[in-house]
Amino acid sequence: MTAGQSAWAVLAEARWPEDGDGAPPGVPGFVHSPFHPLVVAVAERCLARRYGAGPLPADNRTAVVLVSAGGDTAGAAHVRQTVAAGGRIGPLFFFQSVPNSVAGHVAARWGLDGPVVCLSPTGDPRAEGEAEVNLLCHDGDAAQALLILIEPAPDGAPGEATAVLLGEETRQ
Repeated sequence: MTAGQSAWAVLAEARWPEDGDGAPPGVPGFVHSPFHPLVVAVAERCLARRYGAGPLPADNRTAVVLVSAGGDTAGAAHVRQTVAAGGRIGPLFFFQSVPNSVAGHVAARWGLDGPVVCLSPTGDPRAEGEAEVNLLCHDGDAAQALLILIEPAPDGAPGEATAVLLGEETRQ
C-alpha cells in the first residue's frame, strides 16, 4: 500500500452545515472566531454518528488529523487589528492560536487517545489528510482516525467543514 492509497473504511461522516444548521454553538475557551466552533461541531456530529455519546473507551488509539490551508484566519485578523491599534491581546489567543488546541480539545472531550496532527495542505486536502491517516495507522500509532477538513469562509462567516472517521470495519 502506498501513502496515497486508502485501506480504511468510512465508519462515519458528517458535514457542517447540513440541512437546518445555523452557526455552530460556541466553545468555552475559544473566542473571536468561527473556526474552533466549526471544528468541534463537525467532529462531534461525526463521532456521535458512530458512537453515540462519548467518550470512547480507553485504548481506542483514535488519531485526530485536522487539515486546513488557511487555519483560523478570523482569529489571526483579530490579533493583527488589536496589535495595530495598540491594544493588548487576551491570554486565550495564545492557547487558541494553533489549530492543535481545538484538535486536542476534541480529543480530550471524546477520550481519543491517538496522536493529534494538523496539516496545511499544498494539494488536495482530503488526499493529503488520508495519506497522513494511512501513515499513522500503518506505523501502528493509531487504529482509526478522525479526519477533519475545514476552510473558513473569507468573510469571517463559519465556512464549511467535513469530518470523516476512518478505520477498519469490525462486526459488533
